[in-house]
Amino acid sequence: MACRITELVLDCADPERLAAFWSEVLGYVELNREDDGSIEIGPPGAYADSESGSGSPLPTLFLSRSSDPRAGKLPLHIDVNATDRDQDAELERLLALGARPADVGQTGKESWRVLADPEGNEFCLLRRRVEPVQPVSR
Repeated sequence: MACRITELVLDCADPERLAAFWSEVLGYVELNREDDGSIEIGPPGAYADSESGSGSPLPTLFLSRSSDPRAGKLPLHIDVNATDRDQDAELERLLALGARPADVGQTGKESWRVLADPEGNEFCLLRRRVEPVQPVSR
């Protein structure tokens, strides 16, 4: 037996804002909203199979409301790859969504671009284009 990652949790001051940002970045939709304002987003149809849990091979992103979120270089960060355009075009799209360049000491010769989401959480846009994961059918 083995485990798989089903959720990534990110503490944040404004779950609504980050849910909107990351939903656009990843093509995710809102799956659940907690009474405290925390929001879970994931692939469309992620909970299509409610008896066995997530019906998607992709993890959901749980944006947990916190009065003390930690921004900047996190011990664990998100890497993303474009699915339908090259890195430069995807970079333009992410910047238009509210990402901003982040400096973590890179030389400029790296194949990835370091960015920060609207709350300052760093993530990387990698160069390689990947195939999109097909939505889960019900």
